[in-house]
Amino acid sequence: MASNVAVIAGAGQGLSASLARLLAKDGFRVVLAARNVQKLASLVDETGALAVETDVADPASVANLFETADKAGPLALAVFNASGRTRGPIAELDPDAVRQALLVGAYGGFLVGQQAARRLLARGSGSILFTGATASLKGFSGSAGFAMPKFGLRGLAQSMARELGPQNIHVAHFIIDGQIEPPGQASEPDRPDRRLSPDAIAEAYLAAHRQHRSAWSFEVELRPWVEAF
Repeated sequence: MASNVAVIAGAGQGLSASLARLLAKDGFRVVLAARNVQKLASLVDETGALAVETDVADPASVANLFETADKAGPLALAVFNASGRTRGPIAELDPDAVRQALLVGAYGGFLVGQQAARRLLARGSGSILFTGATASLKGFSGSAGFAMPKFGLRGLAQSMARELGPQNIHVAHFIIDGQIEPPGQASEPDRPDRRLSPDAIAEAYLAAHRQHRSAWSFEVELRPWVEAF
């Protein structure tokens, strides 16, 4: 029997890499989507994942991603980690850069969510997880180009959760409140747990996927215990 497939859109060396390792260890066939798949070569070797060159803002590219994933087995989990952002004073923001941030961070979430939903509806179960941020809840000064796509992604997740939950598909949105520890950087001895561990975040995602449907979480906030909020 083919392994369950997990698609991770917006894959890189941080949280997505931790997710790929954990899911592969748990028996998933992992499919990684990124614009530049060459950067994923070592992760592919380590996990046996399949890397697919993907532009999450392009419908045809996202459709190709999921059609490729179909060949690996039945979809059980989709994670949207792609993020579009541009920062600066509102009077100086480049409109084209803001448009691209919205296309990647919000429209890309829709495209990935739609393709995943079609397959999970046919299956009758599964999970779709979206990665948000503090900017999903609060628009900070100078951060309009990041808050807009994150607000949009949260709205998408809310709508999908209400629509798909009764059909046995778990949709959850994660608020990552703080900086994720960069790959290869050790924790600061005098400031332990200042950053979020990507491995710990990955464990929270897998736990959400495993939740019993009588007690599903929709929104999960993750932050270091030292973080003020």
